[in-house]
Amino acid sequence: MICSICKKGETSVVDSRPTEDGTAIRRRRLCVCGARFTTFERVQYREIIVVKKNGRKSAFDRDKLAKSIFIALKKRPIDTETTEKFISRLSRSLEELGQSEILSSTIGTMVMEGLKELDPVAYVRFASVYRNFREEKDFVQFVDKIDVFKKR
Repeated sequence: MICSICKKGETSVVDSRPTEDGTAIRRRRLCVCGARFTTFERVQYREIIVVKKNGRKSAFDRDKLAKSIFIALKKRPIDTETTEKFISRLSRSLEELGQSEILSSTIGTMVMEGLKELDPVAYVRFASVYRNFREEKDFVQFVDKIDVFKKR
């Protein structure tokens, strides 16, 4: 594994343990430069191709999915471990669909449904980008339709 600090591949595993949900192995690594970092090893059941709205196809990228979810959850009271579990569940759900090609809209819907339960503010943040609101009224109409804020 290449160190993100010195860019050398001379690292050793200091600690290795399964994640709480058992879907990955968490490894703490130490580089010869003294830097410590964590890596995760996950099972990939099948290669998933994402079909975009414009018809383009690209390989499913778990890191890209995670980045968008972490952005939606930025400065929210959700810890990293809970977020990682959420992302792992989403990835597994996609693999369990048993399809080699999945529409990006399917992934977006799954993320939105999960965020709706996890954190209503993150749900609205993600939706504002995913639904591509053009005007303020689009945003207001969306928020008026959802009931997650009415419960509070």
